[in-house]
Amino acid sequence: MTENLTNHLSITWQEKNTTQQATWQSEAKAAPPKNVVLADDTTKADAAYKLACEGTGLLYRGDFQNAKQLLQAITRRVDRKTIKPAANLTEAFHQHRARRIGRASITNKILIELQHGSCNLKRAPDVKEAVTEAISEKIPTRLVLSLRELLGMIGAHEWRKKGIFIDALQANIHAHYGIYSPVRGEYLELINNAPLNNPKIAFDIGTGTGVIAAILVNRGVRKVIATDSNVRALQCALENIERLGLKPYIEIVEADLFPPDSKTKAQKADLIVCNPPWLPAKANAPIEHAIYDPNSMMLRGFLADVKAHLNETGEAWLILSDLAENLGLRSNDELMKWISDAGLKVIEKLDIAPKHAKASDQSDPLYLARAKEITSLYRLK
Repeated sequence: MTENLTNHLSITWQEKNTTQQATWQSEAKAAPPKNVVLADDTTKADAAYKLACEGTGLLYRGDFQNAKQLLQAITRRVDRKTIKPAANLTEAFHQHRARRIGRASITNKILIELQHGSCNLKRAPDVKEAVTEAISEKIPTRLVLSLRELLGMIGAHEWRKKGIFIDALQANIHAHYGIYSPVRGEYLELINNAPLNNPKIAFDIGTGTGVIAAILVNRGVRKVIATDSNVRALQCALENIERLGLKPYIEIVEADLFPPDSKTKAQKADLIVCNPPWLPAKANAPIEHAIYDPNSMMLRGFLADVKAHLNETGEAWLILSDLAENLGLRSNDELMKWISDAGLKVIEKLDIAPKHAKASDQSDPLYLARAKEITSLYRLK
């Protein structure tokens, strides 16, 4: 495991009696396997599963569709493991997270090599455009990544082309690779229907795809400053806003939370909207930062500083699910204390029940928490 000239980790293996080397790609920043063997269409699933569990990477040299079948077979073997009964929902959540992490660690051991961004295996699809979209920098001549990650890039590319139809906009929003797609429409419904007191300027904190900023403009807000710290998100939001013809009304700004202050004072708005990650837990991949907020850092940071950025008669909208409360990861009393400590008060709480499939999936280990989940928009002054 070494660093190559572009500061990426490299991966090595033996093939044709020589040591081969390529750039290693991992969206989750996982280290490359130290031991790599070749696999092909004759590789048995049980043998591959054993090697993967031992930490060995299997670089596939065969038919692409057969590689996918091998990955599916290994995944089935991982999922057969007995699940220990959990004492409560909090324990069930941590077990669920641990299983997902362990599952990814094993299934990510099926590896694919790309040359100039293309996969040369038999029956492989044209992946170059999907890979180019996912990797913002120049693609190395030889690149090795997990098949699972490559399939994620392909899926994200297809969703990016298709887009997600947003009722509030009567238009599609297109999410880039690694940016959370607004597939859960209930929080957008809250934003589209909450009382709006003719704000002249609004902030959209953590804009992601830019969908919230677009809805605010669609509702009549003439100036929105949308912030994000993720470079991919900034580009994604900009493209969506340009596609919707809303660029004159929305400014995209790189910032951790709020737009940068001037030398003398904080930038202020009449309305500040934030939809932070809902669960206080560690994120294990970049896209999970849209779901997991370790120690509620973004939520608490937003609440602590939002008052300084509100005009005197302005209000803040906090959109948050109570799933963390249902799982025992955070209490409502904690949330109310953070709001009070920030010098804010709740003037209205708008609720909506989830409509996504997991809320009714009784096979989901977190079903009891998801079934009673409520998403709320807190109007704060």
